[in-house]
Amino acid sequence: MRHQLGLAVALSSLMWAGASSAFAADDFRVAYAGSMGVVMDKFLGPAFATQQHVNYQGQGEGAYGLARLLASGKATADVFVSITPGPVEILQKAGLVDEVIPVASTRMVIAYNPKSTFAAALAASNQPGAKTPWWQVLKAPGLKFGRTDARVDPQGQNIIFSLMLAEKFYKQPGLSNAVLGDVQNPAQVYGEGGLLTRLQAGQLDAASGYESATLSAKLPYVALPDEINLSNPTFAKSWYDTVSLNLTDSKGQPQTLSPQPLVFYAAVLKNAPDHKRGEAFVAYLQSSQGQALFTQNGYGQPKGEALHP
Repeated sequence: MRHQLGLAVALSSLMWAGASSAFAADDFRVAYAGSMGVVMDKFLGPAFATQQHVNYQGQGEGAYGLARLLASGKATADVFVSITPGPVEILQKAGLVDEVIPVASTRMVIAYNPKSTFAAALAASNQPGAKTPWWQVLKAPGLKFGRTDARVDPQGQNIIFSLMLAEKFYKQPGLSNAVLGDVQNPAQVYGEGGLLTRLQAGQLDAASGYESATLSAKLPYVALPDEINLSNPTFAKSWYDTVSLNLTDSKGQPQTLSPQPLVFYAAVLKNAPDHKRGEAFVAYLQSSQGQALFTQNGYGQPKGEALHP
């Protein structure tokens, strides 16, 4: 299944790239972290297209996997929008982007299906003084939990970090493994673009999610404290960095990863077919109109400074 997920990401992006010659001169392409599908494809992209009189083309996948495809030249885009700095750093190292601008922020939550047999327990766990905490509900026998692939998607890494931090915060040794199992647990791992869709369809009881995407999907969720939700940069060095994740990358090389605050970054690619419009789109994301659409879809204000190589 993991091979099929990786193949699906590669094929969808390659098909998008392979169709480049068929695109009209006024086509504008944005590659973005898959969790941003609603705000990009229903709001920001169409609004910008109307303003600029262009045809918007959006491609959403796991941000790490998509960044690697862009860096290798197997996919092309005018703008790349990532969650956390990690994926854009891949493009910086490849010499494809310079300045990377923060445009929005979010936090980790536990989304759930309102018709699930576990919905009432999860809703109750979100109340002050709850008798059964959310992490205890997630350990319940029969609960189907979904998340994304940590090898290609920051969200897949972030839910692991959140559970590691929850284990320490609530003093519950073994909690992360009890809820998630192995890092590459095939019973839980799905492509980012379809994770919340599966949750909405009732194929899952609960899933990892960014608050922004969960609100866009109109799903209920369990809010997590800042010590766990990765939203607060002030906790980065003193608390978030006390956990780390060992993974093998796509080339089979071991790597050790640490949490990064959940900020969305946008960058114009140097090989963009329409570099000028790329700059206009990044400026639009920062504008009052763009920020209003982010807010409308549950995103927070951008945090932190611009990133440079």
